[in-house]
Amino acid sequence: MNRILIAEDEERIASFIEKGLRANGFVTTSVGDGDSALELVRQGGFDLVVLDIGLPGRDGFEVLRSLRAEKVSTPVVILTARDTVTDTVAGLEGGADDYMTKPFRFEELLARVRLRLRAGEAVPEVSVLTDGTVSLDLRTRRATVRDRTVDLTAREFLLLELFLRHPDQVLAREQILSHVWGYDFDPGSNIVDVYVRALRKKIGADAIGTVRGMGYRLG
Repeated sequence: MNRILIAEDEERIASFIEKGLRANGFVTTSVGDGDSALELVRQGGFDLVVLDIGLPGRDGFEVLRSLRAEKVSTPVVILTARDTVTDTVAGLEGGADDYMTKPFRFEELLARVRLRLRAGEAVPEVSVLTDGTVSLDLRTRRATVRDRTVDLTAREFLLLELFLRHPDQVLAREQILSHVWGYDFDPGSNIVDVYVRALRKKIGADAIGTVRGMGYRLG
């Protein structure tokens, strides 16, 4: 399993990223300052770093410059609230492998993490997710049920993708909220139940089961 270091001083965002990555099979470690991040990456053992720019102590730019000056080639995905061209160029020229601005959806971060981990590997990208009679083409964003095309909204697409990537796993409502709606979700909302019902109408009433007191599971 790939090990990822999350260097983010906002606890809410760090927790959001960590829960999402762990749910997708990654091993994570979180730190909240630049000095700790630099020391851990120097020690080795991480396959990728998610690095916030606005860290206390050494900021993300300083950490990145130090790592690259020391010939540490661990892939780095930068997170920042700064969205100017100057900051983007500074991050990439400083040795970052990718750059994301806040706020962001977890699915986009996950896609970028997977892309950087695949770099240099001859591993074909999965483009179609299938479980039973349900298929989802990630490139065309088209769903089919028993060879019948089903139109999905953007949120329904993300929800179905999440279920198809975890076919045997019970997904809690909070986990679904964080993946599909991002880290600004309202934990008291019933939006997940609403969308699950809508998705059932489109792909089959028995396609998504309710695990009472826990959440939902595909199949």
